Amino acid sequence: MTAADRFDLTGKVALITGAAGGIGRVTATRLAREGASVVVTDIDERGCKDLAGELTAQGHRALGVAMDVTDNAGVATAVATAASTFGPVDLLVNNAIVACPIPPKLHEAPTSLWDTDLDVIVKGAVRCCQSVLPSMMARRTGVIVNLVSVNAFAFYGHPSYSAAKAALVSFTRSLAVEYGPYGIRANAVNPGTIRTAAWAEQEAKDSTVFDALAQWYPLGRVGEPDDVAASVCFLASGSAAWITGSVLTVDGGLTAGNPVMARSVEGS
Repeated sequence: MTAADRFDLTGKVALITGAAGGIGRVTATRLAREGASVVVTDIDERGCKDLAGELTAQGHRALGVAMDVTDNAGVATAVATAASTFGPVDLLVNNAIVACPIPPKLHEAPTSLWDTDLDVIVKGAVRCCQSVLPSMMARRTGVIVNLVSVNAFAFYGHPSYSAAKAALVSFTRSLAVEYGPYGIRANAVNPGTIRTAAWAEQEAKDSTVFDALAQWYPLGRVGEPDDVAASVCFLASGSAAWITGSVLTVDGGLTAGNPVMARSVEGS
């Protein structure tokens, strides 16, 4: 990371959900390196506390707190713990999901899958926002970044996850408009395929899965967690001071067009 890649978040308190692994882990690490005090939350208590310990050992300010985003009281307690340790939350990153690497077909999916995706992704973000917004409103400052997905805008599989992420896009815009007068900004980061452990099941079946997916990306590769983390840091920083209600697409060009089809049309 060079000086040109830096976003100064010194003095900010950031709370990240789903932070024990994958995108959340890298995002929490990047935020800490940018100077933020990070509250690493996850339903995986050991995972979030281990990460917080690693960051603390590196000289960063970090706290690991077990939190289930489907539990109202648990969310409120985690936010209160963050405030009592570092101060009120300045940045909330809603990243929690339930991993479902190979989902069932729509007509075979149990309603419980829909209930879970909507409860964790949408209502989980709502619970977290409701817990941090009063303090942000009182201080007339704050940033919320929601992690959505290209699945919110086109069908790439997993209907319940896609629907939940689409709802989160709408929720982001609602936050931006309703709380903008309080100096609070809300934006979404919209990733394409990101190389994380969530793909382990597919990769175990086919070690070339990322190579196969890369052909659909104009930049010729799938994304890495730091591609997303850098975008979160940008939106959290003063460099994005007049950006709110926006969706920052970080997808290597996937939604810009279809390179495979384009080559076929061109006869190449």
